[in-house]
Amino acid sequence: MNLKNAQQDVDTWIKEHGVRYFNELTNMAQLTEEVGEVARIIARRYGEQSEKESDKNKDLGEELADVVFVVLCLANQTGIDLQAAFDKKMDLKSVRDKDRHKNNDKLK
Repeated sequence: MNLKNAQQDVDTWIKEHGVRYFNELTNMAQLTEEVGEVARIIARRYGEQSEKESDKNKDLGEELADVVFVVLCLANQTGIDLQAAFDKKMDLKSVRDKDRHKNNDKLK
């Protein structure tokens, strides 16, 4: 699945099940909440904080998918072709940063 198809899938789901998109500010708050859930799992599972028993069954993949879903909603409602934007970003990074990380002594 590419991003264009994912955006269409989200739009179809919203129209069939979600009634309408939440406004952009609500979705921005929702995105912040979802990113916070990802951060909590990563901080406790891979970081130095201990993981609470109630968090041990949380699915990082599911939480990341929640983030992607809300990003797709925001792209749809603001008229962004996320596939085109992503392709443009990858082209830019491939030219601008092609040797940046290879030449970073901190990564060796």
